[in-house]
Amino acid sequence: MSRVGVKDAKAGLSGLVDEAAAGEFVTITRHGKPAAVLVSVEAAEAAKREMGKDRPSLVAHLKRFPVDVDPDDAVFARNLAPSREIDL
Repeated sequence: MSRVGVKDAKAGLSGLVDEAAAGEFVTITRHGKPAAVLVSVEAAEAAKREMGKDRPSLVAHLKRFPVDVDPDDAVFARNLAPSREIDL
């Protein structure tokens, strides 16, 4: 993975695109901090597929965990009571 500043990225964009197309991740920095990453089309499409997947909620994930707890037990019920009293 290579790192390049915005100014140098503008000057050498063609070469950076070639690197990304070859499978390299090119990090573009602004003021020394990572600002963007240039990746191949395949890597971008794989990332989009992963982001688009339906992910289970934490409770659904915990219910699938093999343990001796009934999934309909009150442990998984939502507590709607306020956590504490406050004076505003």
